[in-house]
Amino acid sequence: MRMPTILAFTLASGLGLGLPGRAPADDKAPQPLPLKKVVLFNSGVGFFEHDADVQGDQKIELKFNVDDINDLLKSMVLQDLGGGRISTVTYASKDPITKTLSTFAIDLTSNPSLADLLAQVRGEKIELEAPTKIIGTLVGIERRKEQVGKDDTVEKEYANLLTDEGLRSVPLAGVGRIKLLNEQLDGELRQALAVLAMGHDTDKKSVTLNFLGAGKRPVRVGYIQQAPIWKTSYRLVLKDQESPLLQGWAIVENTTEHDWQDVRLTLVSGRPISFVMNLYDPLYFNRPVVEPELFASLRPQTYGQDLADKNKAFARKAGPDRDAAAGGRFAAAAAPPPKAAPGYAMANGTMVPQLVTREVDALSERQEALDLRRGVQSAAEAGDVGELFQYVIDTPVTLPRRQSAMLPIVQDGVKAEKVSIFNPTVQPKHPLNGLRLTNTTGLHLKQGPITVFDGGAYAGDAQIEDLPPKSERLLSYALDLSTEVSLEDKATPEQLVSVRIVKGTVFTSIKYERNQQYVIKNSGDRVKKVLLEQPYDSAWKLVTPEKPTEKTRDLYRFAVDAEPGKVATLKVVEEQVVEQQAVVTNVPDWQMQLYISAKVVSDSVKKALADIGRQKQDVERVARERNEVQTEISTITSEQTRIRENMKELDRNSELYQRYVKKFSDQEDQVERLREQGQKLQQQIDQKQRALDDYIRSLDIS
Repeated sequence: MRMPTILAFTLASGLGLGLPGRAPADDKAPQPLPLKKVVLFNSGVGFFEHDADVQGDQKIELKFNVDDINDLLKSMVLQDLGGGRISTVTYASKDPITKTLSTFAIDLTSNPSLADLLAQVRGEKIELEAPTKIIGTLVGIERRKEQVGKDDTVEKEYANLLTDEGLRSVPLAGVGRIKLLNEQLDGELRQALAVLAMGHDTDKKSVTLNFLGAGKRPVRVGYIQQAPIWKTSYRLVLKDQESPLLQGWAIVENTTEHDWQDVRLTLVSGRPISFVMNLYDPLYFNRPVVEPELFASLRPQTYGQDLADKNKAFARKAGPDRDAAAGGRFAAAAAPPPKAAPGYAMANGTMVPQLVTREVDALSERQEALDLRRGVQSAAEAGDVGELFQYVIDTPVTLPRRQSAMLPIVQDGVKAEKVSIFNPTVQPKHPLNGLRLTNTTGLHLKQGPITVFDGGAYAGDAQIEDLPPKSERLLSYALDLSTEVSLEDKATPEQLVSVRIVKGTVFTSIKYERNQQYVIKNSGDRVKKVLLEQPYDSAWKLVTPEKPTEKTRDLYRFAVDAEPGKVATLKVVEEQVVEQQAVVTNVPDWQMQLYISAKVVSDSVKKALADIGRQKQDVERVARERNEVQTEISTITSEQTRIRENMKELDRNSELYQRYVKKFSDQEDQVERLREQGQKLQQQIDQKQRALDDYIRSLDIS
């Protein structure tokens, strides 16, 4: 038996291309192709596979929405499994409507007015009713401004015609009918309007497949198409004396144009990358306009590689199984055929995606349980496909188009432990009833809602994320009104941890502590495990307890057993050590004294701080003396200004004037002495400050 033939199909618009050596396909009406397999993904697409038998040369027709044609052109795979060949795949072309409209003699691209439309047929003979019949050749369209009222004007349009009686000007506002007497031009206008109408058409598009061959043989067509994401919902049944039962349902919608009749359905959980590319619209390349040159000038040239050398280089890349001398063709002694990778099949030496190829056996019957467990069995068999996970529905599915269905995919026992989950940001007083659910089904549970039944009654709703086998998750479904939790924050003062001095900078480490007290009161009739959730912050270190029961990306969880009628407490202490730094000379005296009196500070640091304090005080003392001298100089200077003003009004020979002269002379002597004293004090300040700076820079102690 020959291997299936998979051919890359040729796209054509209304053309049927025959293959060399064969007669063209006959004109028999296209036949439908039943849908046999559907694979739905979580990325908004589905894989659809049609199977049928064909006889001789035959056409197959499929219908698709216009929006699905791009996915079809991107992904369609055709197989003739009986040794036949695949000819063309034909479909209606979709040229941009503006480009099509611009090819007609009358251009409707810009939504022209009546005047603009008539302007395009200047020189043509037309017939008007205005209101009598007028036949003439259109000379042009004229726009005139006419007075309306006292100050306003309006623009009116006139058609100027050359009639047998001469030129006539007809106002377009009074024209009731216009007819183009040129039948060819009238046909162009009607055809352009038909193109516009087709642009609004949302009908289905037909795609015709041409299979060429002899005798009866099977053919297969597969393609990717947009599809709704399949969803899951679960029911979890709890009983005190029995293990919990998990029942899962898949929700699927048939939004295609085909009825699903006994379709093999597979549901794949995963997110393959999928995108839409516009392959349906014809693409045109804007070619440059080249003007002829009077004299052609030389231009830089590029030269392609010799094809023989190129094929030899390609053959060397392939290894010794290629014959380089044969120009890159395969050698006569071919290597053994490769094996297909998981999830693929080999056809004519080509590896082809094989999303779902195996048939599944019916599942063995499960033992029926009581109450909500009775009467439903899983209709799916689960398994891994590479990085994805699939549910293969073992019973063929029948689902008319535009309808939805629920399919059972999980019916198995799970492991669950009842807990109460407290998070003050969710509910400040009561915890939530919850479960620690362990997936013991062996199946990959897709995210979805869970309806919880406890003791045969509805208990609440929960939600889970994707849950691989043997993984566990917390879920909550109701408020636990029989348990109360109070949370108290206890403030603690900051603590000095250490002080060190390095080259003029004081580094201090300060410890901050936050203390939270949980008080739990259980008013129920059984012991409850309460999980206390507290935000996790990497900047804070957990001190008490030494480690949490659980830790997530954002939370600590602490487990506390709360007995009925007894108060349970939990103290959570976290600490954070923050390092601060400051220039030692900027540290205030009170803070210096705090460091000197602290027990955690070493004696060497205390001595250095005390020395720095004494030297700073000495510098400040001399600076005060210098300031006093400067103040005294300023006082004398002000007094001298007053004396000068008084002397201007006195006779130079008067006794008072002579007394002012003597006092001014004595003050000048005093100012000179004070300035000398100020300079000496400034020298002392500079000397003492340099000594202090040198001392501080020499320190490296902790």
